[in-house]
Amino acid sequence: MFRFALVAFLAVAGSAASAPAVSEVDGMIQPGYWEVTNKLSAVISQTKKEKRCITPAEVSKFMMGPSNRHYACTYPTRSFKNGQISLKGSCASKKGRQVGIEAKGSYSPTTFKLVADVDTTYAGIPLGGRASTEARRIGDVCPPDAKRG
Repeated sequence: MFRFALVAFLAVAGSAASAPAVSEVDGMIQPGYWEVTNKLSAVISQTKKEKRCITPAEVSKFMMGPSNRHYACTYPTRSFKNGQISLKGSCASKKGRQVGIEAKGSYSPTTFKLVADVDTTYAGIPLGGRASTEARRIGDVCPPDAKRG
């Protein structure tokens, strides 16, 4: 169940195919070296912290969420304006499992925060969880060994 919830969270902001073009977002984060903390609270809790390089070409993908080969996501409600994020939609696995997602957050050129509530069922039992991503820019230049992509 935890793996399912984590995979669902990775789809929080949709796949690259469903992400709006950069021009549809009011303001963006700056490329550079970032510290990113992902938290998941479902059946169990997990926190993952990493430092990574975000290139100019990756800014939109980072803001919209990571690509996910497990889920196809659609967001009838998607807004990135005035430093505020609002997403509401659903994701479906290749096997048809549905996950409802509602997320709110904020962003600036040097910060990004997104909190998502995830709802699904497993073996007919309703399950919910909360996932968050919080990031802050820590430098203009990425070290040569920095994680990328």
